[in-house]
Amino acid sequence: QVQLVESGGGLVQAGGSLRLSCAASGRTFSVFAMGWFRQAPGKEREFVSAITWSSGRTYYADSVKGRFTIARDNAKNTVYLQMNSLKTEDTAVYYCATDSGSSIYGYARARDYDYWGQGTQVTVSS
Repeated sequence: QVQLVESGGGLVQAGGSLRLSCAASGRTFSVFAMGWFRQAPGKEREFVSAITWSSGRTYYADSVKGRFTIARDNAKNTVYLQMNSLKTEDTAVYYCATDSGSSIYGYARARDYDYWGQGTQVTVSS
């Protein structure tokens, strides 16, 4: 199994920034990619960004391109999500997850992920 712990959420004003972290432990050798998803109240969980563990190739939802940056630190088994120019519509619980295989869907399908963190709340006020 892989255990994931997210941190870095909080309350920020629109236009501000936050950096989320997700630390992985356990059978991390099985991780092929890590992704971030978010879920707002009353909405379905949606893809935000993903990164492949070995090559560092990145993927982004159109809604966050140019504002969010995903990065990983292999030595620390940690993935980061730097969120800039935050908007009120970015308010959601953010989850990180691991995928043990390659994807032809840009790692955007939640059902392809194996392990999930507990989530961290991000609230953007106007």
